[in-house]
This record gives sequence, C-alpha cells and structure tokens, in this order.
Amino acid sequence: MGVQKNTDKVNLLDTVPVPCSHVLTEWEGECAVLVLPRFKQKWMQRWLLPKSVSSYIRVELEEHGTAVWQLIDGKRTVGEIITLLSPHFNGEENYASRVTTYLMRMQRDGIIRLVASTVFCKVG
Repeated sequence: MGVQKNTDKVNLLDTVPVPCSHVLTEWEGECAVLVLPRFKQKWMQRWLLPKSVSSYIRVELEEHGTAVWQLIDGKRTVGEIITLLSPHFNGEENYASRVTTYLMRMQRDGIIRLVASTVFCKVG
C-alpha cells in the first residue's frame, strides 16, 4: 500500500493574512512604519548585537504598502483585500498581482502569516 499524499491545494486568494504578534505598527504622517525585532531569540540580541545598534528594525511603508497593511486584520481574505484596494489603485493594470506579490514577500519576511480561510469558523 502506498503513502497517501495531501493533494489539498489552497488558493492564495482564499487565504487570510494575519499580522505576526512580534510586529508593531507606528505612524509617520499617513504612512505606517512596521517595527520588528532584529533577532527572534533574546540571547541572540544580547550576544550578537553591538550596543550602538537598535534591537529593532523599522520598515517604512509607502502609500500603497500602508493601504495594504491597513486592511490586514486577520479576518479578510487576500481576495477581499484586493477587491477593497481597487479604488485605491484607480483601476491600475495588474494591481492584483502586485498586491499578492507584496503579501507573499511579507510572509517570507516574517511580517504576516497566510492562513487557509477554512481554519476560521464564520458564524452567520
């Protein structure tokens, strides 16, 4: 008997971006600034970080990045976020692709997690 593989595929548009708990949001004017620890482990921060260097990294988002970040609430799917951003991007061609690429990069960088929407129970 062979090993059964998990063939369930999740559509990116159906995933829910969830901000990671270690990421804080500050504001500079109308743009968001994400603040995250330089090291995930406290001991690394203590032993590897020079005293003159901040233990946090500040990521300044521009207008479009801020618009996306404001819609990441742990409830909306990627597809819903793209729909809500349509007026912001003013019908710009390929904006949906730009948003999904941006979200994938945020996941790769440990700023958000993309969770299958089937994990959440929706009460109707």
